[in-house]
Amino acid sequence: MWLLFFITINIILAIFGIIFLTPKDFFDKIPWDVKKLILLGLKQYKLLLMIIIAVSFHLFEVNFIDPIATQWVGYDYANVIVNLEDGIVYWFSQHWNPILLYFFVLIYIVIYPFSLWFSLLYFILDQQTKALKSLAFALVITYIIALPFYLFLPVTNVYTYYGAESALETILPTVEQFFYSTTTCNNCLPSLHTAMAIFLAYCGTLTDNKKFSYFTYFIMITVLISVVYLSIHWITDVIAGAIVALVTIFLLKRYILVEEKHETN
Repeated sequence: MWLLFFITINIILAIFGIIFLTPKDFFDKIPWDVKKLILLGLKQYKLLLMIIIAVSFHLFEVNFIDPIATQWVGYDYANVIVNLEDGIVYWFSQHWNPILLYFFVLIYIVIYPFSLWFSLLYFILDQQTKALKSLAFALVITYIIALPFYLFLPVTNVYTYYGAESALETILPTVEQFFYSTTTCNNCLPSLHTAMAIFLAYCGTLTDNKKFSYFTYFIMITVLISVVYLSIHWITDVIAGAIVALVTIFLLKRYILVEEKHETN
C-alpha cells in the first residue's frame, strides 16, 4: 500500500518539478532520439553505477551487516549524547504543533526523497555533468565516511531512545515498517539527511537554474529543521552530518572537480 502511495505522489511531484523547476529550454536539450538517449545514458554510466552500488550496499548493510555489528558492539552511544544534550530534542516531541508536524513529516518522508531522485534525473536530462558528478561522488564519499560510525558507534534515534511517540506513525500509521526497510533506528550519527540536504544545495549552485537552486536551499533548511523537530536526530548527529558534508565538498573541490576545470580550460 505504501509503495503505491509513494509512487503516485512522486509522479505528481515529478510533474510539478518539470513544470516549475526546470528551465524553459529543458525539453529542447533532451535528445528524444532513442539512440541519443542511450548514448547519453552510457556517457553517465560510471556515475550512475557508483550511485547504484552505494545505495545497494547501504541496503545490504542495513539488513544484514548492521544487526551483527550492533550486537557485537553491545552498547548504545545515545547514552553518551543524552548527557551532552540534556533532552533538548526530546522536548519537541512533547510540544508538537499539528500543522508543523504534518508539514515536517511531509518534508522528511516525501519531499526529501523526491528531491534526491528528481535532481539526479534533472542533472542527466539537462546534461548538468558537473552537478551529476558532484552528486555521485558525494553520495559515495559521504557513505564511506559514515559507514564506520554506523557499524561501530550505534546511536539510537531520539524518540526510540526515550520511548516517545513516533511523528511518522502519528501522521502516517504503519509507514515505519516500510520506512525502516531502508534504514535502521540506530544509524543516526552522522545524519545522512543533513549531509545530503546540504550537498544537494551545493549541487544546485553548480547549475545555472535559479529556481532549482532555490528549491534545493528550501530542502536543506526544512530537512535540517525536520530531523530535530520530529525528534529523530540528536543535535550532535546534525552537526556531524554538516561536518561530513563540508569535508565532502572540500574533497570534491580539491581532488575531483578540479580535473573537470582543467579539461574545460
